[in-house]
Amino acid sequence: MKLWVVVPAYNEAAGIGATLRALEEQRDRDFTVVVVDNASTDGTAEIARGFGVEVIHEPRKGTGAAADTGMRHAIANGATHLARTDADCLPRADWTANIRRAFADGLELVGGKLRARTDEFPLKLWERRLIPAVVEIAAFFGKARPGNRSPEYRGPYVMMPGATLAITADLYERAGGFPRTAIEEAHEDRVLVNRVRRLTGAYGSRRDVVVFGSVRRLRAYGLVRTLAWYIDHHYSPEVIDIR
Repeated sequence: MKLWVVVPAYNEAAGIGATLRALEEQRDRDFTVVVVDNASTDGTAEIARGFGVEVIHEPRKGTGAAADTGMRHAIANGATHLARTDADCLPRADWTANIRRAFADGLELVGGKLRARTDEFPLKLWERRLIPAVVEIAAFFGKARPGNRSPEYRGPYVMMPGATLAITADLYERAGGFPRTAIEEAHEDRVLVNRVRRLTGAYGSRRDVVVFGSVRRLRAYGLVRTLAWYIDHHYSPEVIDIR
């Protein structure tokens, strides 16, 4: 198994170092990292290179476009298995080890759990309690969403945050990969999951594949607007790229 970890990044100079350190501290270090600089205007690329990881560039701004570029670059360089996290996230120390275990169990697409980071800001009590609930509510609406329900699908809808997701290279190519879109156009992780569901039932979410994600969007939008954003962009803020 040749595992690559793809990290799309846009103007993450302030935080990408923490993400790359978390990857350096993985118990299973048998993987290659590539950072996709998505037209950053700060020092994101230089900081990433300082960690000794490869940096490639995707000028078309968008999480889907950047993630797809990274995945296809990894495949072209021999990757058989792909994982993605984001440049404002901290994969738990057993993240890659548990991804590898999930593949060994027969899954071709692996989702994980997104937990709140506690190192960015002191979390308020309501944030500690409600952030997990936000994820569960979004997952519930995902199952009920008409676009996620069709006899064409070979299994039930499973919410898989793009910041903690892994897939075999073969299935990624067969499914067509992430859509090359911006985050305000489509939730690229949902699109990929539904593309996979048309091909196989060998996918699932694992509770031990954990990444700690930033709460900055929740802080900027508020709870209700954050939920509306994740539920089909019913809330569309003027500023999408919260930094």
